[in-house]
Amino acid sequence: MKIVLDRVAKGAHNAALPPTSATFQTGEVTLARAETEQRPTVLGLIASGRMRPDAGTVTIDGASDYSAMRKRIALIDAPDVCEPAADVTVAGIVAEELMFAGRASNPIAVNRRLNELGASEWARFAIGTVPPTVRIRLLAELALMRQGVEGLVITSPDRHGGDPNEWWELARRIAARDIAVLVVAGDASAAAIAASGMISRMGETATQGPASTFDEDPGRDDTDELPDLIVAPALEQRGTDRAEEAE
Repeated sequence: MKIVLDRVAKGAHNAALPPTSATFQTGEVTLARAETEQRPTVLGLIASGRMRPDAGTVTIDGASDYSAMRKRIALIDAPDVCEPAADVTVAGIVAEELMFAGRASNPIAVNRRLNELGASEWARFAIGTVPPTVRIRLLAELALMRQGVEGLVITSPDRHGGDPNEWWELARRIAARDIAVLVVAGDASAAAIAASGMISRMGETATQGPASTFDEDPGRDDTDELPDLIVAPALEQRGTDRAEEAE
């Protein structure tokens, strides 16, 4: 599955979303930058087929088919749209998602699913109090239970705090299960992920000698130098991940 957004925009004078292009596809994870309170949600809605842009085009596998997008792409944790209420317990969220997926949603089924996800300890916690990566993984895995879901659009995970490289790694591991993943996040997260990738590449070439570049002005705003999109291949799954998928 391949989703292409070509210069999509929304709102009067493009205020809700300026012209934005992005592509995400099966087996990869893409980060698209979007700042301000509203724009990440607007971009997430468009990328998942739940809102039509005022300008630009959106295609799934080369065709314009918003119905197919809604069936095949789950929108995750979008502010003011599908984020769970902060005071709802993790167990309550799991029960609701099991019901939406057409599965048993009784306490035994909820406990079983939490055990499968390694999240039993958080069952009685309000979702607003769990660590960011635990929250994102839980919501993503629950969405993937829905029949026909082949892609995820994860919206503003950075608003929960924590290290963006943790949820970026999580997204790459999810992509390894032949899932298309788009993450919509802010500039600070994009910078942290880009820097981590650069450090990794430098480590791989360390035997060739010291780095030949450095930041001449650490105090300078480098936002404009960030790529609009960061694309990474799937990350090989760990044994526990493969076992969960088999179940």
